[in-house]
Amino acid sequence: MKKEHQILTNYLKQKGLKQTSQRFFILDKFLSSRRHLSADELHSMVREQNPKIGFSTVYRTLRIFTECGLATEVNFGDGRARFERAMDKSQHGHLICTNCGKAEEFKVNTMEKSIERIAAKSGFKIDGHRLVPLAAGACRVSSRRTLLPPLRGSRACRDRRSAASPASSGTRRPARSLR
Repeated sequence: MKKEHQILTNYLKQKGLKQTSQRFFILDKFLSSRRHLSADELHSMVREQNPKIGFSTVYRTLRIFTECGLATEVNFGDGRARFERAMDKSQHGHLICTNCGKAEEFKVNTMEKSIERIAAKSGFKIDGHRLVPLAAGACRVSSRRTLLPPLRGSRACRDRRSAASPASSGTRRPARSLR
């Protein structure tokens, strides 16, 4: 039995939940992908082979994976939750293309070393930590057309907001009717 199957089995037993073939099928599909999957994307993959599995089953199962440590939820700033494998992953961050949505992972070893050094200086004993570095911009091969909204607080988001405001365009919006 795969290590991940054993983790899921133990978690389901501990929580008194059923060990269904659907949950293990969804797990295998999830583990087979190296991408950051949304519930919709995973559901599409699952339905190719088993159309009887519904979206809510996939979504609830992803939540179980997150609770038992098989998956980590990541947010790329576009309002969609995505999930990645949590097992055997070192601390890493994500570079997100705001044009095409491409996500590249990068290691954050230098940040880990900095945390250890600061903790040692301050007399802290670190039991664990979680870093979520996220950088957004345009990838090399992406077109200039923006498909994803910029991250909140980013320069592109502020630029888009100021360009869209009526004060910056010199025109006033007509008053809305109250009828």
